[in-house]
Amino acid sequence: MVMQGEMGEIGTDGDGALPRGVERLMAFFASCPAAPMITEHRAVFTVAEAHEVERSLAGQNTKNLFLKDKKGGHFLLTAAADAVVDLKRLHGVLGARGRLSFASSERLAEYLGVAPGSVTPLALVNDPDRRVRFALDRTVAMAPLVNVHPLRNTATVSMPQGELAAFFAFCGHEPLVVDLSASDGI
Repeated sequence: MVMQGEMGEIGTDGDGALPRGVERLMAFFASCPAAPMITEHRAVFTVAEAHEVERSLAGQNTKNLFLKDKKGGHFLLTAAADAVVDLKRLHGVLGARGRLSFASSERLAEYLGVAPGSVTPLALVNDPDRRVRFALDRTVAMAPLVNVHPLRNTATVSMPQGELAAFFAFCGHEPLVVDLSASDGI
């Protein structure tokens, strides 16, 4: 079931618990000039599943990759849902020390406070020490409206670009903007 409305409460994750950082995220949303729109939907775990429930939403849909390098560095990449990401080349662009691979669910919980399937740039609210380097696909950075999960994969928040940029400042994360659509690709 898909239900759309103004941002009220973020709600619980699949275990019935509030996601870590929900209070800070709600405080940020309360400070926004306009309440972000939230669409409730069934849990989605892949880009394909998200496409099924989000294709009717206005705005740029996203995919999010939580990555690690061989020396213990951690990276969050938020890209357009249809972007092609070449991990073999991305490490150089991000300044990683060695090749990138997907981080474990345990690291995801430790560093960003979310479960697999719920990776989102909004989880940067749980990284006040900025241990995670954040990269944003240029397509997403230029989109007037961006769709992301609100710390859980059972809803999508549609945020105007200005509010998304304000969120990154609120969290102290300056995104590294990368061009995944460049002709030489990343």
